[in-house]
Amino acid sequence: MTGQARISRVAGPLVEVRTSLPVAMNDLVTLGPHALPGEIVAIRDDLLSVQAYEYTGGLAPGDVAVPRGHPLSAELGPWLLGGVFDGLLRPLSTAATWLAPGAYGRLGGRTWPFRPAMSAGQQVSAGSVVGVVTGTGPVEFRVLVPPGVAGTVETVAPEGRYGADTAVATVSGVPVTVAARWPVRRPRPSAGRRTDATALHTGQRVLDLLFPVALGGTAAVPGGFGTGKTVLLQQLAKWCDADVIVYVGCGERGNEMAEIVGDLLELNDPRTGGRLADRTVIIANTSNMPMMAREASIYTGVTVAEFFRDMGYHAVVIADSTSRWAEALREFSSRTGVLPAEEGYPAELPSALAAFYERAGAVRTLGGQDASVTVLGAVSPPGGDLTEPVTAHTERFVRCRWTLDRDLAYSRHYPAVSWSASFSRDAGAVGATHARTGDPGWAGRRGRAVGLLAESDRLTALTELMGVGALPGHARMAVLGGRLLREAVLQQSALSTNDGFCGEPKTAALLDAVLTVVDRCQEVVASGTPATVVEELDFGPLIRAREESGPQDTTAAARRRDAMLARLAELETV
Repeated sequence: MTGQARISRVAGPLVEVRTSLPVAMNDLVTLGPHALPGEIVAIRDDLLSVQAYEYTGGLAPGDVAVPRGHPLSAELGPWLLGGVFDGLLRPLSTAATWLAPGAYGRLGGRTWPFRPAMSAGQQVSAGSVVGVVTGTGPVEFRVLVPPGVAGTVETVAPEGRYGADTAVATVSGVPVTVAARWPVRRPRPSAGRRTDATALHTGQRVLDLLFPVALGGTAAVPGGFGTGKTVLLQQLAKWCDADVIVYVGCGERGNEMAEIVGDLLELNDPRTGGRLADRTVIIANTSNMPMMAREASIYTGVTVAEFFRDMGYHAVVIADSTSRWAEALREFSSRTGVLPAEEGYPAELPSALAAFYERAGAVRTLGGQDASVTVLGAVSPPGGDLTEPVTAHTERFVRCRWTLDRDLAYSRHYPAVSWSASFSRDAGAVGATHARTGDPGWAGRRGRAVGLLAESDRLTALTELMGVGALPGHARMAVLGGRLLREAVLQQSALSTNDGFCGEPKTAALLDAVLTVVDRCQEVVASGTPATVVEELDFGPLIRAREESGPQDTTAAARRRDAMLARLAELETV
């Protein structure tokens, strides 16, 4: 129901409205002469607290407010892929260079080529494919029977071009349009969750090998300024093997967002040969854009991902960063007089984080397909303090934590993912899946790598006190093995043509080469060869194998391994 009310107070994004009209929590309200969107966040008698999603300069007490009678919703249609939108999913391509209240253009008037996939008289259920919109790029856009609708197909439009709001079918009296609307804070339903775990392949060796995330899983990427967080997230967007990427720039700098958009528009998609942007949705709410739209942007992003999940696709949401989102919560809660909790954040922060991350999952869709939404959230702790509330609470709700280490970044070790401060709760399930699908040695290789890194770190700490010469030969070889593993396997240049992306066969070949050489070094030292002699060998060719071989090449690592084994054999004969 619609009606009118009056603004009584304006304090930044907080607008108080007096009305006697029937309203509900989270209902949409339009404010003032420019119809600025806002959302009801508190109701007390006839006084509504509304968080405005645009700049409120110019609003004044007495201005008209109109309750819309429905929650904040996203318009979901075939224009999403390849587009750039604001936090409320309004297109930025038609907006003015300098955004002003109410200045967003619309994508109205467009028509889309539709091809039906069913006929009148069929019995269908929620999630069934009514038809497809053609010409949308590598990801087929499927028009689905909405959730909660089932029965007989009464009418189906013939093949042709139709507007977004045109009904292309009628099911049990309910019109089905090309586009759909869905409340951003309400998860879209599915038939049920899947329990198996298939790894999301990111193309980044340190993640795929040591800290894998499953399709439908969640991961946090905490890291201070200068640790390479944004570059790592860009790599994930470029190279992960999801069908659809939803990149949410939440409160980050505008120049970084512009660089991301430019890269995606220019990057070739290795899966399709076209543009990567053609299967990417970018939601940009930069630091100089409306603050409370930042709060809604992550819900908008995950709603878009669920929309494509319901079509049967694997979608990935990359939120950069949830710290800026939490800061918006803190600022607004202070204006509404909510009692602050730790570091000024509202007490509802853990619940809000949980509500976001729990929308990830691998599911069986209403249409009977296997699909998933994977959520990767960056965290930008002030001063790199990983004990601050956003980082600490996020760790409770994610399956993986990829901690970026300042010391690694400053020593030019990228990606600067700390092997000692990161974890993956999906590793066991992913290892079991690898074993069932023909790679029973995956878990063993990962275990050996983790063990070697831990032992090397422990011994390196001792050498700082005692000197490497005080260690026995087998311990010195463990230190050498840790160095080779870090430099020959875990390091990876985002700017490299050969090594920006790494396939699973190459990762396995590089790791096998290093572990085989390290085992042989231990044997040579155990046979009486001084550890110093082994340490003085040139391991450069083995280390450079990652850079001098293509993303799927396994032969270079094998050749370098065999050459190193031959040189080690020569040491035993001396």
